[in-house]
Amino acid sequence: MAALSAWFWNERFWLPHNVTWADLENPAPGVEYPKAGHLFTALPLALGIFVVRILFERFIASPCARSLHIHQGVGRRAQPNAVLEKVFTSITKNPDSRHLDGLSKQLDWEVRKVQRWFRHRRNQDKPSTHTKFCESMWRFTFYLCIFTYGFQFLWQSPWMWDTRHCWYGYPYQAMTSGLYHYYVTELAFYWSLMFSQFTDIKRKDFLIMFIHHLATVSLISFSYVNNMARVGSLVLCVHDASDFLLEAAKMANYAKYQRLCDFLFIVFSVAFFITRLVIYPIWVLNSTMFESWAIVGPYPSWWLFNVLLLVLQVLHIIWSYLIARIAIKAILRGKVGHKESSLVIRSTKCHYTKHHSGWNNAFMLTT
Repeated sequence: MAALSAWFWNERFWLPHNVTWADLENPAPGVEYPKAGHLFTALPLALGIFVVRILFERFIASPCARSLHIHQGVGRRAQPNAVLEKVFTSITKNPDSRHLDGLSKQLDWEVRKVQRWFRHRRNQDKPSTHTKFCESMWRFTFYLCIFTYGFQFLWQSPWMWDTRHCWYGYPYQAMTSGLYHYYVTELAFYWSLMFSQFTDIKRKDFLIMFIHHLATVSLISFSYVNNMARVGSLVLCVHDASDFLLEAAKMANYAKYQRLCDFLFIVFSVAFFITRLVIYPIWVLNSTMFESWAIVGPYPSWWLFNVLLLVLQVLHIIWSYLIARIAIKAILRGKVGHKESSLVIRSTKCHYTKHHSGWNNAFMLTT
């Protein structure tokens, strides 16, 4: 076990040349450097965030949804049937003609009745619009709050105005309370998302999102332990700037406020393009690739860090293309009505949420 620990925490990988873990053990009085043990604080905090989410959705988001006439609306449920339930859970949720014919003969039902049962059964597992609205309202609230906190914190930080301060004195950079709270809160939030996946209605992308959240947690921890938190805070803020706008657009879509939905989607798209295709490469990548090279110099984890950030930029380009294509297609059809606007949000959610909330937030926190 000791050998494995020594291999994992190899100084030649994690730290610049001529720096050891021992050098970071005894900082000056009143100065604290990041330590892996600090991250355990995120676990009870994640549990607290999870509880807050439950209370928020029940006592704040749910009444808001009802006030917007978004009701629970339980759809028609499939009648209990042990044979069909076993097929549904163990074999297939979408039986082909061969399965349908066999089940029809076995149960002495018409094929259309079997098909209807499977349709109703599939719909049971889909979250209602009320549930999706409450989830989006929770995420909107968190993303807006964490972005506001992060922006206010960075406004007073020298590295926001001169990114070379991300590397001056590295890795001997004190972990301030503001930066620590910013990082640990983000980490706890993604831990809470992992917890909530097991209590929420199970979706098709369960495994993908679980892996994404796990990668996010791992990379936040990596960036903290490696004391790349200053530049990491910049990347966090850049990405948080558009997250809450997407959730706001989804909320408007669920509430059937199409003009507001269209407007918010446009604002989200503009914010996404500016932050991901302009600010991120010019502000962040320039610092991580060139300023850090000049001030600190390359070392193994530095290479990994920059490769992942470059991969993230490639993903930004792909997502921007998808968003632009969806928006242009809707505009070319003429006036964006309910159907087109819904398509925009659903498609963006599919392309953006599945990948962005996992890989995007994961890769961005390698900093």
